[in-house]
Amino acid sequence: MFQVPDREVRAEFNAETITVYQAYGPDIASPAVAAGTFVPPFKRERMTWIKPSFRWMMYRSGWATKPGQERVLAVRINRSGFEWALAHASLSHFDRRCHTSREEWQAQQAASPVRVQWDPERGTNMTPLPHRAIQVGLSGEAVDRYVDEWITGIDDITELVAEIRRNVRAGDLDKADAAIPREDAYPLPDALRQRLGASY
Repeated sequence: MFQVPDREVRAEFNAETITVYQAYGPDIASPAVAAGTFVPPFKRERMTWIKPSFRWMMYRSGWATKPGQERVLAVRINRSGFEWALAHASLSHFDRRCHTSREEWQAQQAASPVRVQWDPERGTNMTPLPHRAIQVGLSGEAVDRYVDEWITGIDDITELVAEIRRNVRAGDLDKADAAIPREDAYPLPDALRQRLGASY
């Protein structure tokens, strides 16, 4: 039986773009969809987390029911931007597989505008799985690049989320799974695998 690697970036992507997810209230989501990128009241000064895993976004937002996360956005960004973010990222936690010392990790954190953490992936019923999903936190220069350069389109998928949520709550996980976007293993260059502690 195939076992998903412990730390593998899985996402919906094509030759040019990768889809990441964010959830906001209508005050941020509606202007973003209209503009095709994030505009005020979205705050560039805050760290913004992007998530390639649809199911993990559902876990985080409670299937778009948590306050301030009622609208789920599928954000298409160019792959070169996504890989720039990973190349300039620091892990949120010290990892001996990636750092020779805590001092090296702390220096990397101080110089990096991007944070990466690996959290337990979730199944469609929101139970934790034995492998992990990547979360990418953007700040400073990375947020500006995200908003101004990387985003190629934003779709409001809240209605799709609501449909899948109804099927999950009705116990029809097969129907729910069929509607969830397909996510495949994203081909990380070796240097990025090492920096992020990703599985080979």
